[in-house]
Amino acid sequence: MERNDKDSTKEDEPKITYRGIKAMPFVIGNETFEKLGTTGTQNNLLVYLTTVFNMKSITATTLVNIFGGTTNLATLLGAFLCDTYFGRYKTLGFASIASFLGMLMLTLTAAIPILHPPHCVDKDSGECSGATPWQMTFLISGLGLLVVGAGGIRPCNLAFGADQFNPNTESGKRNISSFFNWYYFTFTFAMMVSLTFIVYVQSDVSWAWGLAIPAFMMLMSCLLFFMGSKLYVKIKPEGSPLTGAVQVIVAAFKKRRLVIPEQPWQSLYNYIPTNSINSKLPYTDQFRFLAKAAIMTPEDKIDPDGLSAAPWSLCSMQQIEQVKCLVRVIPIWVAGFLYSIALVQQQTYVVFQALQSDRRFGNTDFKIPAASYFVFNMLALTVWIPLYDRIIVPFLQRFTKKEDGMGITLLQKMGTGMVISIIMTLVSAIVEQRRRNFALSNPIAVEEGRGAISSSSAMWLVPQLTLAGISEAFTVIAYVEFYYKQFPENMRSIGGSLTFVGAAVSNYLNSFLLSIVHHITKGAPTGDWLPEDLNKGRLDYFYYLVAGLGVLNLGFFVICASKYKYKGSSDTHASQVAMEDLKSEKTLV
Repeated sequence: MERNDKDSTKEDEPKITYRGIKAMPFVIGNETFEKLGTTGTQNNLLVYLTTVFNMKSITATTLVNIFGGTTNLATLLGAFLCDTYFGRYKTLGFASIASFLGMLMLTLTAAIPILHPPHCVDKDSGECSGATPWQMTFLISGLGLLVVGAGGIRPCNLAFGADQFNPNTESGKRNISSFFNWYYFTFTFAMMVSLTFIVYVQSDVSWAWGLAIPAFMMLMSCLLFFMGSKLYVKIKPEGSPLTGAVQVIVAAFKKRRLVIPEQPWQSLYNYIPTNSINSKLPYTDQFRFLAKAAIMTPEDKIDPDGLSAAPWSLCSMQQIEQVKCLVRVIPIWVAGFLYSIALVQQQTYVVFQALQSDRRFGNTDFKIPAASYFVFNMLALTVWIPLYDRIIVPFLQRFTKKEDGMGITLLQKMGTGMVISIIMTLVSAIVEQRRRNFALSNPIAVEEGRGAISSSSAMWLVPQLTLAGISEAFTVIAYVEFYYKQFPENMRSIGGSLTFVGAAVSNYLNSFLLSIVHHITKGAPTGDWLPEDLNKGRLDYFYYLVAGLGVLNLGFFVICASKYKYKGSSDTHASQVAMEDLKSEKTLV
């Protein structure tokens, strides 16, 4: 093992051999093939459910939102099991196999006729056969395996890749940064290929072949991952990192009647294990009631090694400050819920807008697949990140000198992305008004089961998708970095899962919002805002509603951000005492 303390030189500690660069082809290859296999399929799932399984658009949208929400929510359980019991290597291996089996089952639903309902010629007649209970069970089982796979892969793959480099050497630190750059490059590349080529095969060639290709990609992902097994650094789990947090809450409740001393940073119990991987934190006055968990009473006993004999009654000040880190993050995390609802619309209803727009490529008869327009979101994200990093950040540094030379703080980046998302939603409403007006006044065709196809080009959707990509480059990436930096070191996998858990809550909230709007507007004078035929509804009104919610959410975020204290900051003169021998490096055990 390696440690950040002086004991790291002991001969009895086994030495870790890092093979970072040699292991990268297998780690990044696994991630690239996994994204090639799942991204396009998940984004095209709406079309698959409505065309192959004959679902109504509102039903398919709800199912996709629930699937997306459950997939993201599963990352929290996956991160917990990874950090507590299995470690990242076993979790990723099991999850990769589950994803492959899920893609295989999804492929079979398209390739075998008895696993999906008969093709529907005229959906308007209402005589289309729906899926049988057995067909739905097989479909849901495949989606369930994809949930299991994503729950293990998403919170662990970035951290597992970083584990392959020595964080205590300069070359290791540089290579970790290089790994993150290559990770996001391959991630974006894989998504763009998946959203163009694979989506095209699925929509315009064959659903069976279009799903078989991703299933094969997922098989390659599994093989590459296990081929590199002998090269990997495999970190053993330390046990549940959440237990300590619960102990603090329980101990503070037991001692709720005690009075906190005048100089708590000097008198509170503050034992720190020599092999702790967590940074030492200064005492802060926020959430003072939690500090009661570290008040020593005559009943409290200390073991010879300095550890509390009853951890459910006496906790160290460091444990308490780590819990405070978690509590501070919660309001910022909550603010991301409504923000993500705006992004969800760009992945669901944009597909339906494209289906009822002119998707012809130039003067040819080739039609761009509806789900492929999401590639403009990826392009905007890919172009904006280096532009921001190389041009905008140096410009901002001249004025702010903030956030380790990044120009603005993480919270300011989040707020900027939220403002852009509000603008994006307003643009979406304006574009939908245009599309609908052209569909009613000058349609180019009428499709069975969908209605008039607008003469407005689907390329009008590009501005809102571009804004969505730029918004993500600010807010989503800032959230990922925020969780990584603000969580205790032994909880970073769980912190990494919060991004996906927040997206899960957003999916559920979006499903709830869709149901409420669909139910209420049915009896309104304007009619149902979200019918099967968008030309008969008012999707633009729904976008305006989401923009209004975004404005309220932005106000809430600004209030929370103004009161937030970053991890390691102190509001008392005790900071110098509490921060003695401050450790910032990650320790591998």
